[in-house]
Amino acid sequence: MHSLISIALLFLGASLAASLFLPDSLELRQIMQRYQDELEPNGTKADVPLRSRRAIRWSDREEILQLHNKLRGAVYPTASNMEYMVWDDELEKSATYWAEQCQWEHGPKDLLMSIGQNLAVHWGRYRSPAYHVQAWYDEEKDYTYPYPHECNPWCPERCSGPMCTHYTQLVWATTNRVGCAVHTCSRINVWGEVWENAIYLVCNYSPKGNWIGEAPYQTGRPCSQCPPSYGGGCRNNLCYKGDPERHESPDMNEVEKPQEPVQPWTTPTKPQPKPSFPQKPANANPSSTKTTRTTYLAQIIKCETKMRDKCKGAACNRYNCPANCLNKKGKVWGTLYYDVQSSICRAAIHYGIIDNNGGLVDVTRKDNFPFFVKATKNGVESFSKYKPGNAFTVSRVEEQTIDCYTTVAEICPFKASTSHCPRVFCPANCINEPSYWAPVVGSNIYGDGSSICRAAIHSGVIKASGGYVDLLALDKRKSYAGTLKNGIQSESKTNTEGGSFRVFAVRE
Repeated sequence: MHSLISIALLFLGASLAASLFLPDSLELRQIMQRYQDELEPNGTKADVPLRSRRAIRWSDREEILQLHNKLRGAVYPTASNMEYMVWDDELEKSATYWAEQCQWEHGPKDLLMSIGQNLAVHWGRYRSPAYHVQAWYDEEKDYTYPYPHECNPWCPERCSGPMCTHYTQLVWATTNRVGCAVHTCSRINVWGEVWENAIYLVCNYSPKGNWIGEAPYQTGRPCSQCPPSYGGGCRNNLCYKGDPERHESPDMNEVEKPQEPVQPWTTPTKPQPKPSFPQKPANANPSSTKTTRTTYLAQIIKCETKMRDKCKGAACNRYNCPANCLNKKGKVWGTLYYDVQSSICRAAIHYGIIDNNGGLVDVTRKDNFPFFVKATKNGVESFSKYKPGNAFTVSRVEEQTIDCYTTVAEICPFKASTSHCPRVFCPANCINEPSYWAPVVGSNIYGDGSSICRAAIHSGVIKASGGYVDLLALDKRKSYAGTLKNGIQSESKTNTEGGSFRVFAVRE
């Protein structure tokens, strides 16, 4: 059983319309900024964007936006001035703030003077946000469009059903920006009845519509009365001037469609670590729930293993040194910066990263170092070399316990050759977290705004019970392909910002 209720705000009093209409006003921007700030911890602006807690996943965002434009371009009678709608991050943030309040009413009051707002709530079986958008539009069957000759000077309002204002806001011609949020409310009072675990959708619009006495759009040949700022552009019956930061592509239409995973991406300067065991076959079933541990970031080496033997690129990743390397024969040249002919493990002991019990070492290469100075440290004697050569540094591998929402963008964003991430421990049951708060973008290689733990489950590195994960931060990718694997549907995404990452199993 499920319930669906939608309400829309309608201002009474046409005489107030001009004074309340504040598109792109200073007041609107100030209000938006205040709610943006309130979304961040302690009322202060965070250094790293909280992308892991974004209140709507990318696929739902694209589906909502595309459905809005599809419906706006299909109105009858046809519209001559209907503008193409784009997504607005500030409207999304204000919608997020209000959705998290779990109040079944329009708000906040001081923002409603500048924006339009549609609300929907349901509980029971799953309903996508687009389901509610379509329900808003379906109020059209009860709405009678007021033709110009009927507007003298004010247009009559003719709605034969309970409400038509969701529909009129959705198709208001001059409303060209939308931002929405979805929130799961543990308890919400819906007209006197308390619903538990209800899904609450808030969509904010700007410039606002639903002005008393006005028609939602002008009728006529599509795009024949577009504002001059559109330069005569028309797309699918909508006034369109293009947006260099948003390009529609087939990927944006694949909202929940499973895709074949892409092969791991590499760059010439950042090779992927060599697996200790065979890779998973390319024809493996991407929807399989069986977890596999086939690749490891931390490579097991010997005490005598030289950096020259293991590192061929700028990022040298992670190594696991055995015990009792202190008295082995592997030579070390340099101090702090070590020649690539040095033993990795004995250089790590020399610098104090590990002791004679062995352990994990992160290594970073530096090309063309001028000279190497000898020193005796921690029981290891190093040698001098007074000529230039390729070098490396060693660093300690930190361990960090994270939650289901933590992202690589927060703890170790990609920084060329110095990107070393901690070994992280994921808690149990991250598979059950909503994708709105813990999204997963991509397959094999993931967008750095993805939930680390859910990406690790998706890739088969850990099970739903949690565990340790190694991470490798990578540079940005042009696109990601979503797949259904191990009970998690990842998202497709194009034209992304930020970096990417891979997840690796940890040997038990």
